[in-house]
Amino acid sequence: MLRILTASLAFVATFALAEEAPMGNRVTVNGMEMYYEVSGSGTPLIVLHGAHMNIVSMGQIIPKLAETHKVYALELQAHGRTTDIERPITYEALADDVAAFMGAVGIEKADVFGYSMGGVAGLQLAVRHPEKVAHLALASIAFDSNGWQPALKALKETMNVEMFMALPMAKTYQTLAADPNGYPALVKKLIDLEHEKFAWEELVRTIKAPVLVISGDADVASLDHTLELFRLLGGGVMGDMGEPLPTARLAILPASSHTAVIGQVDLLLELIEPFLSDETPDSALFP
Repeated sequence: MLRILTASLAFVATFALAEEAPMGNRVTVNGMEMYYEVSGSGTPLIVLHGAHMNIVSMGQIIPKLAETHKVYALELQAHGRTTDIERPITYEALADDVAAFMGAVGIEKADVFGYSMGGVAGLQLAVRHPEKVAHLALASIAFDSNGWQPALKALKETMNVEMFMALPMAKTYQTLAADPNGYPALVKKLIDLEHEKFAWEELVRTIKAPVLVISGDADVASLDHTLELFRLLGGGVMGDMGEPLPTARLAILPASSHTAVIGQVDLLLELIEPFLSDETPDSALFP
């Protein structure tokens, strides 16, 4: 856990100086004031951050994606500059927030890239609001709470608000937060989210949008679970049979822990950009 949180802080310190942030905006969504930033031009792409993160701590992936897309980077409930409301944080609620945001700013349909908590919310967005999702790139997620690594499951049992408040993350939160004293409440909600039980196999089968699944080979979900997700989405078949490949794609990043995934910007771009453009390598048999 210390590694996860200190890595997020490192992103904040490094990239806050490297990029001048786009002009931020706020819109009322489901009773909260949601903060978001728009950058670039082209087809709309919504970017969703992980737990305890914000737009800044997502790092260089946002400005890089904005070189070819009109990126809408959101800060989810009680994260960053978005206000909190009297409601638990659940993946379903976060997905509904994204859908409501799209309606509020006039986005009919968009590509979505989500990391960790934001990726699971993106998965639920495709389930609950399929008409709003064109392509879905998901990094470091699970579709079933049994898919988390055993070490993470054990760690969750030790989580409490005090351990988070003792970390530098608590002070960093204050620099952006709409409520500088709101971190304990956010931590409690995120701990509750960590304990949420879910099993969405049948829901995943209903997703029609093309999905790119990205995972580190030492990520928070087991590799077996990630492969199962890929197969549920229609992947894992043999190519070179004269038939189009499935729209689902899978990428496993080598030597990559959970927090290492989002920092590999060039590699992520090499995976995400062709996916969003529906590009596939030529086959020697069926170019």
